[in-house]
Amino acid sequence: MEMFGTGNKPQFESHLERLEEPARTILIDLRKFVLALGSSVIEEVRPHRVVYAKTMNFRTFLDVEPTGDSLVLSIRSGRSAPPVAATIRTAQDAESIKKQIAEAYTKIQ
Repeated sequence: MEMFGTGNKPQFESHLERLEEPARTILIDLRKFVLALGSSVIEEVRPHRVVYAKTMNFRTFLDVEPTGDSLVLSIRSGRSAPPVAATIRTAQDAESIKKQIAEAYTKIQ
């Protein structure tokens, strides 16, 4: 199982391999949604999570931690705002959190 690509950076697919369904499908859908929010979205794949930020000064607005049968999200709307945590287990959970993710992306400076 190839977990690291060029330069030992973890690959997005390595997270998919460790997830069960429906969490795997939800992560793929969530990724498409977040990347479609705007051209300034940066995806950084880390060993235990995937982080999404805006290009200006790498302002993180979403942290996704795949955990077997679910995704643990941390949504941040601003530097001083406390992050909102959510555990996503179903496609319905993911749909209901997308509005908060989009708002966080818009608000983050």
